[in-house]
Amino acid sequence: MKLRVIMLLCGLLGAGCTGIPQNVEPIKNFELERYLGQWHEIARLDHSFERGLEQVTAEYSMRDDGGVKVINRGYSIEEKQFEQAEGKAYFVESADVGYLKVSFFGPFYGSYVIAALDEDYRYALVVGPNTDYLWILAREPELDLAIVNTLVAKAKDFGVDTEALIFPKTLQIP
Repeated sequence: MKLRVIMLLCGLLGAGCTGIPQNVEPIKNFELERYLGQWHEIARLDHSFERGLEQVTAEYSMRDDGGVKVINRGYSIEEKQFEQAEGKAYFVESADVGYLKVSFFGPFYGSYVIAALDEDYRYALVVGPNTDYLWILAREPELDLAIVNTLVAKAKDFGVDTEALIFPKTLQIP
């Protein structure tokens, strides 16, 4: 419940934030079908809507209206339980460009720009409407350190404060 309220507030604050940060280009030849499924958060920048959450995942599936259903889930250390928020995403340009807008509340959308993605769709670097929003995602809960370092270097080239990145723990939750 807490995650939903926070996503709501972030949606209100980020209304109309569907641009792309300077120096960032969304990937081309994107294939949504290959991107669907579960992704694990490897790293992120700190924001209130994820603060205190570990073992964060994002699950993407198709909606009946052609959009993407987004389920973000994370374990709250403070509340000792999982929290979940449901959103929706739509392509901003064409379906072969990794540039979507995502909403967790009504008409308020924020950018979801896939700035790096390996050919096997095993890991991704995602930025928001500016360089204050960044996620490194992977299909598995852990990602090879060399790949993480490459993605962090790419993020730094975008102007992201990579010193501020948070690397959530993979916890064994009872």
